[in-house]
Amino acid sequence: MQTTRVETKEHEEVWRVSDPDTGLTGFIAIHSTRLGPAAGGLRMRPYASEAEALEDALRLSRGMTFKNAAADLPLGGGKAVIIGDPARDKTPDLLRAMGRAVDGLKGRYWTAEDMGMTTQDMAIIAEVTPYVAGRADAPHGSGDPSPVTARGVFNAIRRAARHRLGVENLNGLTVSVQGLGNVGWHLCALLHGDGADLAVSDIDPTRVGHAVAEWSALAVAPEEIHSIAAQIFAPCAIGGILNERTIPELAAEVVAGAANNQLATPQDGDRLHQRGILYAPDFVANGGGIINVAAEILGIEDRETWVAQKLDALDRTMEAILSAAEAENVSPNAIAERIVAERMARAAA
Repeated sequence: MQTTRVETKEHEEVWRVSDPDTGLTGFIAIHSTRLGPAAGGLRMRPYASEAEALEDALRLSRGMTFKNAAADLPLGGGKAVIIGDPARDKTPDLLRAMGRAVDGLKGRYWTAEDMGMTTQDMAIIAEVTPYVAGRADAPHGSGDPSPVTARGVFNAIRRAARHRLGVENLNGLTVSVQGLGNVGWHLCALLHGDGADLAVSDIDPTRVGHAVAEWSALAVAPEEIHSIAAQIFAPCAIGGILNERTIPELAAEVVAGAANNQLATPQDGDRLHQRGILYAPDFVANGGGIINVAAEILGIEDRETWVAQKLDALDRTMEAILSAAEAENVSPNAIAERIVAERMARAAA
């Protein structure tokens, strides 16, 4: 196995990881350890190039710094990515090779489950390094973080709906959900339980079919889901969906979802605000998963109580963000980034 340092301006450490024997090529990016050891999941996708994979690791690790700070966790931001199709290329040996690369960072980065990964994969990685969370078989193990992530996003949707739509629940509202992965699926169940009508899309037509059967959801083509008539749009797939092209096409009054890095550029938060669309910043809305994982990393004894308390605190943070944005007539994303900057400044003092 080979690890090669990649020089960047903003990140503390970035490593290219390769292992010809297992077919591993990937990156580990540590954005910041100012608040504590960097934590963030391991993602496996069939990236088109190493440059695309590196860019994803850089953006995602920066997002984890913001997410951990917004959730008031003693953790910094990091992320790891593997280039490959998880259905075809993922093997135990490849996972162990990545685990050895994580172990080589001596606790400066903790990995966990993300797109293309499972709790079983985390157990395999844990065979070669202790710096892995999201396990179901370990003391204080947190298991699959998806249900907790979905709960946090659901809270954010309801909070934003109160602000923009003046409602106390989602009964009779249409929510368009982009992406039916683990988090998107759990989120749909919560939305349906609150009375929402669902419109859904996914690149896997089988999952769409299951959603139609389970919740009488409306099936929508992936390229159209952001623009259909719905009060709320919930991006739960890959990042960059809110951009100069798609924002003018949005019909929703509220955007709140689980996807990381939903804004393609910082200016897109302002574009949403100028259109009168209320955006719940993603690194606050989707913080439930890292809260769940943090309980494992920190060795919290009463994990369920601690996680519930942190989710409540995150909901209060979202309320503070939306209220301040309304009072100052600015994008909620600007307020959220300001809160993160203040918390990191206090930690550095």
